[in-house]
Amino acid sequence: MNTKNQIRTTPIFAVMLAGAVVAFLNQTVINVALPQMMDYFHVSAATANWLGTIFLLTNGIVIPITAFLMERFTTRQLFLTSMATFAVGTLICAIAPTFTIILIGRVVQAIGAGVLFPLIINVIFTIFPLERRGFAMGIYGVALNFAPAVGPTLSGWIIESHSWRLLFYIISPVAFLDFLVAIYLVKNVTETKRPKLDFLGVILSTIGFGGILYGFSTGGTKGWTSTEVVTLFILGGISLILFVWRQLAVKHPILELRIFQHKMFTLTTIINVIVTAAMFSGMILMPIYMQNVRGFTPLEAGFMLLPGGIVMGIMSPITGKLFDKYGAKWLAVIGLAVTIITTYALANLRTDTTFSYVVWIYTARMFGMSILMMPIFTAGLNDLSLELNKYGTAMINTLRMVAGAIGMAFFVSIMTNTGTKYVKNTVIQKHIIPTDKIHMATIINQGTVKGINDAFLIATYMTIVAFVLAFFIRRRLAKGQTEHGMVREQKKIPQTE
Repeated sequence: MNTKNQIRTTPIFAVMLAGAVVAFLNQTVINVALPQMMDYFHVSAATANWLGTIFLLTNGIVIPITAFLMERFTTRQLFLTSMATFAVGTLICAIAPTFTIILIGRVVQAIGAGVLFPLIINVIFTIFPLERRGFAMGIYGVALNFAPAVGPTLSGWIIESHSWRLLFYIISPVAFLDFLVAIYLVKNVTETKRPKLDFLGVILSTIGFGGILYGFSTGGTKGWTSTEVVTLFILGGISLILFVWRQLAVKHPILELRIFQHKMFTLTTIINVIVTAAMFSGMILMPIYMQNVRGFTPLEAGFMLLPGGIVMGIMSPITGKLFDKYGAKWLAVIGLAVTIITTYALANLRTDTTFSYVVWIYTARMFGMSILMMPIFTAGLNDLSLELNKYGTAMINTLRMVAGAIGMAFFVSIMTNTGTKYVKNTVIQKHIIPTDKIHMATIINQGTVKGINDAFLIATYMTIVAFVLAFFIRRRLAKGQTEHGMVREQKKIPQTE
């Protein structure tokens, strides 16, 4: 890349990276603040959890159509619109007088963020040559991994002495500032066309992904056999089947499913989905263990997550450099090996496990994931031509969203079911009176730990599957690309009317 290109691409990348940081930070700051928000709005925990669920559902609806948006609108139009939308949504959350208004704010936030994430990745693959994409994705990984890890710590520190509104008052001005800077620095780097939007596909996608995500989000609390959850799965499943058929039949699909003809993209996507689901086991279970079982404050629980986030932030650009030099295979193998060992170590927690043990193991686990996440992401997209990259980006982000929702619901369900069964059996076997609060509290803690251990054990088995698959990763170029990322010939996938 020559100096001229470097001058042109660096400001674009920097502004977009800043937008990604505040958007990713927003995803986790709200979790620690939920108890205070429940008191303020006088809502139950189940109702308050909608603040997270609605964000996830909206992302699941918006992300699948980002490939169409990136083809239809310019880079400037999409980035400025998404940042402005996110900033306005954050401001709505900050000033919301009622719970309904803050829910609306979360939806507006999610619309902006849902477009922002795939757009940034697509721009990276457009402006950086093949031999520098790993490093660029590594820098992007700093935002992807470090910002969410800092969120709980920042939130816990603020909540201890200030209102939850301050969280949004901090993020909103930064988002607006990034929007203003982007007006001057962000240039158009992608070509636009006039594709026809498949409205039926959008409807099927919304019902399909929305139904599946909502079903997994509520299944753990309402029961997997409840009429509502079963109906959601059936409706979502049928809609997704029809959506797949529709995408294979139309000339301009929302999600280009034929990209799964590319073997390395398919393989790395499968690994990505497995690792994402397993990663959420730690993100959702460790705060529960630290606060509910060990009795640490939200701030202390946040500090437990912080070193892992710092390690991921430091390692992401280093891993990117290594990827550019050696490829993804051995980085994925080594990273998954570390992840297997550390996940199994977290499957052996006790009610008196020390804080330092948890911090060291969790941090080592994040180190393992930092070695493998961006390389497999980048290797999969490198297997596609630049023309197909927007479809690959939308597909991976959609599947990661679904994997995250499934992972959270699945692991919490294992923890809850195992813990409940343990408590019932122990009460019966030891003839403990349920009104004996001291003994019951001890048994409930023991049951929770047993449930968490079982969940981490399942996560270990999942990671072993990904570890085996990683040995089949090959370093290869997309058709039409040279070693320097130049496109000689775009070979389109044949489509039918």
